[in-house]
Amino acid sequence: MDKLKLRAGGSGEPPVLLLHGLGATGAVWDRLGELVERRLLVPDLPGHGGSAPLPEYSFEALAAGVADGLDETGPVVVAGHSLGGAVALELASGRYGLDVAGVLALGVKVEWSADELAKAASMAARPPRVFETRADAEVAYLKVAGLTGLSPADPAGVTETDSGWRLSLDPAAFGVGAPDLPRLLAGARGPVVLAAGAGDPMSRPEQLRALAADAVTLPGLGHNAHVEDPAALLTLLERLSPSED
Repeated sequence: MDKLKLRAGGSGEPPVLLLHGLGATGAVWDRLGELVERRLLVPDLPGHGGSAPLPEYSFEALAAGVADGLDETGPVVVAGHSLGGAVALELASGRYGLDVAGVLALGVKVEWSADELAKAASMAARPPRVFETRADAEVAYLKVAGLTGLSPADPAGVTETDSGWRLSLDPAAFGVGAPDLPRLLAGARGPVVLAAGAGDPMSRPEQLRALAADAVTLPGLGHNAHVEDPAALLTLLERLSPSED
């Protein structure tokens, strides 16, 4: 397993770093990657897919794990979904040696109840569930990643063990907690675009506008807007990716 599995390709500066959400892998960005005329850096977050797990999970640890796996000296635009959006904002603090030119934070969960945090902590403490077949594990992967009916399963999202198949996801990643979005937004050194699908139950338009008056609502889309309609993000990315001409 790689310390940080990284898909890289394309051309055009500044590069775009794409960070997926909890339970998914970098493969969720494949369709968007076909549309973006920039150099792309697409990791599996630590503890996901083909990337090694962390001793413990926090937004700071995830950001450090991503930054340590990159070799970038120039500015980078970062787009992150859900958990990846919070990690993108953490990277924009300037504390990780990455020059972040701007951030698109998509579908970041704004409000967390005590029950939701307790449930996440409980999931983090459970051992990985083992499935009899790869197909069963892939169904579970899609459910955990919120991708059922939206995308095929990434082969890297499941792994074979001596007793069957399990998700590649380290369950401990569920214990990352709730991001302090006001702090993250205040600490970001570059421009930030907050966005969510109009039907996203985790990141509702009024919640985002309370954090940023210019937050963007994407009509007709849900929590995984980047998978449902990748082209809807192009204009938002272009705001943060000025040409070097």
